[in-house]
Amino acid sequence: MADILRRFAQWPQWQRCLVLGLLGVCAGLGQAPTDWWPATILALALLFVLHRNVISPRQAAMQAWCFGAGYFAFSLRWIIEPFLVDIARHGWMAPFALILMASGAAIFWGLAGWLAQRIAPRSVVMLALMIVAAEVLRSLILTGFPWALLGHVWVNTGIAQASAWGGPHLLTLLVVLAAWACTLLLSRDRIIGLATLGLLVALSFVLRPGSAGSLPDDMPIVRLVQPNAPQNQKWDPLYRDVFVDRLVRMTSEGAVPDLVVWPETAIPFLLNHIEDDLSLLSGAARGAPLVFGIQRRDTEFRAFNSLVVMGPGGAVQSIYDKRHLVPFGEYIPGARLLGQMGATGLAGNLGIGFSKGEEPGPLDLPGIGPAVMLICYEGIFAEEIDYGDTRPRLLLLITNDAWFGKAAGPHQHLAQARLRAIEQGLPMVRVANTGISAMIDAKGRITASLALDVEGAIDAALPPALSETFYSRYGDWPVIIVLILLTALRYGLHQRDSD
Repeated sequence: MADILRRFAQWPQWQRCLVLGLLGVCAGLGQAPTDWWPATILALALLFVLHRNVISPRQAAMQAWCFGAGYFAFSLRWIIEPFLVDIARHGWMAPFALILMASGAAIFWGLAGWLAQRIAPRSVVMLALMIVAAEVLRSLILTGFPWALLGHVWVNTGIAQASAWGGPHLLTLLVVLAAWACTLLLSRDRIIGLATLGLLVALSFVLRPGSAGSLPDDMPIVRLVQPNAPQNQKWDPLYRDVFVDRLVRMTSEGAVPDLVVWPETAIPFLLNHIEDDLSLLSGAARGAPLVFGIQRRDTEFRAFNSLVVMGPGGAVQSIYDKRHLVPFGEYIPGARLLGQMGATGLAGNLGIGFSKGEEPGPLDLPGIGPAVMLICYEGIFAEEIDYGDTRPRLLLLITNDAWFGKAAGPHQHLAQARLRAIEQGLPMVRVANTGISAMIDAKGRITASLALDVEGAIDAALPPALSETFYSRYGDWPVIIVLILLTALRYGLHQRDSD
């Protein structure tokens, strides 16, 4: 192995960068929909092995950046899809969006490599800890983008249940722990490596929940309605009535459920224009509360991406306005200036884009209880689910994943919704415009679903909520404190060994 590493160090830099980028691509195979989590661990372990031979912080940063660029380019490949909806107008941006997104996200990993080499040269443990810290920062800096976190590779394993204790960053810590253990198999400490991997395997089996099983007969029945409206037709005047008619028809069929949920921007009109006459919607719901997505303006003519809870008789009982907007998608920083130049964002069809909503507590769903409302992008931010002193009955997410294409994007978005349910110990009602709509229980298991590109509706019993989790009470701080303590400990050991 030492001979291989020496030869690798002698290769031209472009060859080393290419190999590291390909290793990053292999690491991306752990993300949905492939879910090959061993590929992530083994690729990361190879990065750690190569780190042992770095000679400078700059080289360490280069290696980590190249690996990260490959990882993010593959994991976030769906990012080109929104630009292909209106290909004549935005298609030219697609390759630049992927390059900028992958290279920008990889900067965090490059910084991790640089810091690791500065603090404790050639320390695999320090690099592993700095990568976890980089993933924490990536979740927060510049409004955050915690998509394709390393910890997401555990979603289909029992280890995902650990997120109820430490959220997504604990899962990331366990990924780098597994990769570090793999590096020990090549050293005299292979017993420690085997023991660590054995403990992780045992943890997966211990935490893995059984099958969801049947629910009590008195559980509320929720109808998930998926119209399957392609994004390039969704707002077209020739088609929009077709999709509304689908929603109305599927809502009015069969027995009356306890709740009906339609997806994000299900109604292609402003709420201001239809609020006085929601008889078509209330007639279809037949007395059941109806949740639907729609856009609206307020008295100051600000635009909002909203969720409406409609009660019997067509009365609007409450409104939730999306709080965490997609930068350059739903709004553009400095939009008033740039809007004069025609830059409105991909979804900014109301002029300069959307305004940020206020921060309400859970909204009440008649006959069911309080629910934390999430709209699309908001479902990826574990740390932003905050409901104060009112323990909700469920999480409810409406989304329009037609933006994400038909490959990786919708599956990765669904995987994150499953983690939110585990972290909070709450069931998740997830309704998507073109799929994947799903009922998810508090252990992250999918109890009912509608696949991609399917028009349909399903009635699913709402699973019970579990007791408050450690993560829902304390958030990310316990893991961040542990990360700081481990970093300080590794630095102290390095200083001792250097003396």
